[in-house]
Amino acid sequence: MTWMITGGAGYIGSHVARAMADAGERVVVLDDVSSGLPERLPAHVPLVRGTILDRELVDRTLAEHSITGVVHLAARKQVGQSVEQPLRYYRENVHGLTVLLEAVVAAGVRRLVFSSSAAVYGMPDVDLVTEDTPCRPINPYGETKLTGERLVRAAGRAHGIATTCLRYFNVAGAARPELADTGVSNIVPMFFDALTRGEPPLIFGDDYPTPDGTCIRDYIHVSDLADAHLAAARRLRSRTEADDLTVNIGTGRGVSVRAMADLIAEVTGVPEPAAKVVGRRAGDPARVVAAADLIAQELGWSARRGVREMVESAWEGWCLRREAAGHST
Repeated sequence: MTWMITGGAGYIGSHVARAMADAGERVVVLDDVSSGLPERLPAHVPLVRGTILDRELVDRTLAEHSITGVVHLAARKQVGQSVEQPLRYYRENVHGLTVLLEAVVAAGVRRLVFSSSAAVYGMPDVDLVTEDTPCRPINPYGETKLTGERLVRAAGRAHGIATTCLRYFNVAGAARPELADTGVSNIVPMFFDALTRGEPPLIFGDDYPTPDGTCIRDYIHVSDLADAHLAAARRLRSRTEADDLTVNIGTGRGVSVRAMADLIAEVTGVPEPAAKVVGRRAGDPARVVAAADLIAQELGWSARRGVREMVESAWEGWCLRREAAGHST
């Protein structure tokens, strides 16, 4: 088989591309490099520069590389930005997926892995979020991911495509320093950014009904996430007709924002300035932790790396970037 990975030069996508290539899968990356970095990819992995909105390019890529499966990661993913720019998010995340699926159907590709998100659940009031927990997204980003799941399943049933939707929880860490997250929208790089600028990292609310009053989240190492994609792709390889699976990717263990702040201070050696508590952000649930039983049952996958390894590997990448930019850490 040959897999096309959309968004494969991005932070998560490059980890997926490397994990699959290292495991012997034939991989081609389609990425517009608006946020991805070509140098993240192994030299032997072809990179086609362009967007999934370009139907002609997608058709040509599927044909020229004899693609038999697609791993679709290309999407806009910042919650706050999605509130400010909902039309952009629906165009790129939903219309872009529609264009991709039309090309997939026309090319006779019959296997697809879809990158989804725990944002589809919204604010679940449960100890562990299972795949049967009602989906009530509270922002346009989550809405586009839920719409994407429904579109993928419907197309799969109608056209005989075997599909898997992977609902990511909170991703952190790096397999190697040069693959680290270059954005600052996620909590770990957000805290790094504040610390290295001499500012206190912000904790949004400490009056939640949790042991230390701060929100609790489930953090997954990006290398474990990449391994889950490999497992999903290999499961689909044995499927010859329409089949759909939706699973959470998480650890089943929650970590509070306060505990994460303390760990980051310990790992970085930058305990001051201490994290500053400010008011709650609208829409932040107290606790969101994945139930990870179904993915273990269906894909034989479970997380192997802990939170400290996530923070340590992410910090190595952060320091490498600062050194390359001529900053001291």
